[in-house]
Amino acid sequence: MNVRTFNSEIWLPQPPEEIFPFFADAANLEAITPPWLNFRILTPAPVVMGEGTLIDYKLRVRGLPMRWRTRISAWEPPYRFVDEQLRGPYRQWVHEHTFTPQDGGTLARDAVRYAVAFDFLVERWLVRPDVERIFHYRLEVLRRRFAGLRSAKGER
Repeated sequence: MNVRTFNSEIWLPQPPEEIFPFFADAANLEAITPPWLNFRILTPAPVVMGEGTLIDYKLRVRGLPMRWRTRISAWEPPYRFVDEQLRGPYRQWVHEHTFTPQDGGTLARDAVRYAVAFDFLVERWLVRPDVERIFHYRLEVLRRRFAGLRSAKGER
């Protein structure tokens, strides 16, 4: 299995204690997920987040309906959490979110390790571009939501 990585970061002008609660509310996942994925949380609200929490979603990937289940495998407010796909479109998906105090604000980072079936056929032309588009959308939403006081920096 070929495991790929994807990293993204954005500086936000609030401290981790003010940023983390947004991410701790599972309902906000719909707000930071692009509309073309038709992403919906199936787990009844409110979702109490913590290590071991299971969250079920439905979405469409390139028009194909899919179900996705994640488990929160690490929960360290307000600095870090990890979600792992248990069922979904990837062979592996491990997404670490970190929130590091920096320059009076927070450096919010996403580090994803993922693997797909038929990697040699689909990763370069389909999967990677989709992952990049999804995280670009996410950064734009976060920038609008949090970075109104000072401009965002450090995006990669």
